[in-house]
Amino acid sequence: MADNCFCCSGQSYEHCCKPYHMGTHHAPTPEALMRSRYSAYCLQNWPYILNTYAEKTRSTLTEAMLAEHADEQTWLHLTIHARDGLGPEQVDFSAYYAISKQCYVLHETSDFIKENGCWRYVTGLLHQDTGKLSTGRNDPCFCNSGKKYKQCCLKRL
Repeated sequence: MADNCFCCSGQSYEHCCKPYHMGTHHAPTPEALMRSRYSAYCLQNWPYILNTYAEKTRSTLTEAMLAEHADEQTWLHLTIHARDGLGPEQVDFSAYYAISKQCYVLHETSDFIKENGCWRYVTGLLHQDTGKLSTGRNDPCFCNSGKKYKQCCLKRL
């Protein structure tokens, strides 16, 4: 596993999302929870993802439902957007992923609540730019690495 955490925080997985996944710590903020959920999707850690839903939603889901199309997806990059205009319980992000070598973006503003002292995901509002990406091989990579797409995220597919 790479040293850097899947959530693109710039920290090591060991010091970023792993303590939340292992249950030794709880995410202290909605952003930390959202990042840890993204990392959990990368790792296909369905028990963690299920546990981080708000109780009302969690009761309608199963790990099998969460995993249903997971083998088709490769998670590539997470971008957290500026907090301008957001409430303290909201996080605006874009998660980039691929299915069959076609890239997509999920741009969402997520809402979180605290239940029993822990942050939980409630729901999210999808933005209009969610969907298939038209990234050319020579375009700058969406992960902001400064490299061309063909020399960066395309290599991971």
